[in-house]
Amino acid sequence: MTRIAVCPGSFDPITYGHLDIIRRGAKVFDTVYVSVLNNSSKNPLFTIEERMNLIKAVTKDLPNVKVDVHSGLLVDYAKAVNASAIIRGLRAVSDFEYEMQITSMNRVLNEDIETFFIMTNNQYSFLSSSIVKEVAKYNGDISSLVPPIVEKELKKKYKGK
Repeated sequence: MTRIAVCPGSFDPITYGHLDIIRRGAKVFDTVYVSVLNNSSKNPLFTIEERMNLIKAVTKDLPNVKVDVHSGLLVDYAKAVNASAIIRGLRAVSDFEYEMQITSMNRVLNEDIETFFIMTNNQYSFLSSSIVKEVAKYNGDISSLVPPIVEKELKKKYKGK
């Protein structure tokens, strides 16, 4: 039986924290779909295509990772790709309450899809895309927070602003 999981997020942009969770999930599951959430109510810095291309670039060494996009209910997307699991990263205790609510709702919607929480590596426990964007906006050093290609693209985005 093939073990398929979905690792969802906005990834605006992908950070080393995200990459840590994706890499670790790829060791456990046969296929991991990194699914970029297309949320029309948000105003992301990067387009869906840009985010997908950045994720593909930084996961190209992981043959069992596929990059995709979804909108709507995550459990519907998971079912569509035959996933039996959702991978979620936890940075701190403060993430747990929110994630538990989402997981509980997903279980109501589809009890066949399990959620697996992966604790982030301690060095990334403070890291979020929002923090990275804020630091990049003011030309701060983000080289330890994101892969080089992401750093380059962030600098391009903020150079024009």
